[in-house]
Amino acid sequence: MNQLVYETHFSELKLLKRGKVRDIYDLGDCLLMVATDRLSAFDVVMPDPIPDKGKVLTQISLFWFQVMQSIIPNHIITCNINEYPEVCRPYLDVLKDRSMIVKKANPLTVECVVRGYLSGSGWNSYQENKQICGISLPEGLRESDRLPEPIFTPTTKEEQGKHDMNIDFNTVVDMVGSYYAEKIRDLSISIFQKGSELAEKQGIIIADTKFEFGIIKDELVLIDEVLTPDSSRFWPKKHYKPGCPQNSFDKQYVRDYLLSLKWNKKPPGPTLPQDIILNTAQKYRDALALLTRAIHA
Repeated sequence: MNQLVYETHFSELKLLKRGKVRDIYDLGDCLLMVATDRLSAFDVVMPDPIPDKGKVLTQISLFWFQVMQSIIPNHIITCNINEYPEVCRPYLDVLKDRSMIVKKANPLTVECVVRGYLSGSGWNSYQENKQICGISLPEGLRESDRLPEPIFTPTTKEEQGKHDMNIDFNTVVDMVGSYYAEKIRDLSISIFQKGSELAEKQGIIIADTKFEFGIIKDELVLIDEVLTPDSSRFWPKKHYKPGCPQNSFDKQYVRDYLLSLKWNKKPPGPTLPQDIILNTAQKYRDALALLTRAIHA
């Protein structure tokens, strides 16, 4: 089995932040982002790593960053470990395939969520008042129905252990100004539409996702991760059936298991059974295999 990486401890590097999944190191004029095998659900990091998860997330994000270059630039400098600075050399065996060196950006404090289908918290909100984040939707929609068009349903960006909160577009304007609010809304929908079209050709429905944007030298760039099973709902197209929850390639499988437990959704997270761990790992690998077929499509 490949090396499991739950946390990184690079003594010669300056740890800037340990997020839910990524460990970020400050290299001076740039950052080293390392995707670990940690998995978070309901904003709680689970105690068990998922084999290869960090590598899968990194490879999927790199694929999409490249695809979306025609829409928006990104923060990547290199993901080739042979180009990493000398100070990283002792850790290359861990960094291989699960890391990238990126430009420093000033992140916007908004999670840019786009929904193409009615699921998750969006479905819960729709059942309450036929709206999501202040956007009115038609009557009579079912769970997992395709929406008439993708919608921008942003949230706050909270620290680990706190739940992101749904906000309306006017709140985004208050947070980042009208110029950036309109830009990130329009860019988010454009990226989602392009990604969805490509993924669907490979047999994956992207039901919803979230993006993050930052500013580098007054230029808006795409940062963090893009259209991964951690940041999106991936459904196998061949099994899609509206009116009920869907099979998935993402961590909804783990969420469903956790919902079957008497757990209060607060730290610490429960230990995951081996079959849940291995099945989740395989779902992530399947998503990578299907998506990256598009490189040669």
